[in-house]
Amino acid sequence: MRLWLWRHAAVALPGGYCYGISDVPAQVEATRAAAAALVDSLPAGVPLAVSGLMRAQQLAAVAQRLRPALGAVRVDPRLNEFDFGRFELVRWDAIPPAAFDPWMADFADHRFGGEDSTQALIGRVAAALLDAHRAGTRELAWVTHAGVIRAAQYLRVHGPRRIAAATEWPREAPAPGGYTVIDF
Repeated sequence: MRLWLWRHAAVALPGGYCYGISDVPAQVEATRAAAAALVDSLPAGVPLAVSGLMRAQQLAAVAQRLRPALGAVRVDPRLNEFDFGRFELVRWDAIPPAAFDPWMADFADHRFGGEDSTQALIGRVAAALLDAHRAGTRELAWVTHAGVIRAAQYLRVHGPRRIAAATEWPREAPAPGGYTVIDF
């Protein structure tokens, strides 16, 4: 299966904020530019799944308007970004450094901010991929977030096994508005 992973455009927030599950909008012009840059590369009729968050849905909607031959857009909350709990909409540099220590010590299961764990994110991405595989999907596009893209990259390399440490977590993700393609 070929999976197109498209990250939402830059958000309408100043830089440096933690905004995982927070439903912040993307910049309108950045969204248009991101859609224009990729939409013609996507195969006609490719199923398009999108996160339940506004910034991803904005990009999917613009892509659909620019190229109606794309497949129907389906919202899948499993493609939502990591929920950083009490650290949502807090500047990264304002989060106490000691808050990161337990997460790095138990990267799989610690709930950084009190909500999601890395393993929970990997699990929901794996479930979405398994559903696509069971449906016989050959190509699929997701409009999603950096954490979901990293989880898909992790699964491509390691399969569904439990993540052992932060060193296994992919470092690279497309810049806002960018994309990558993974073959499973």
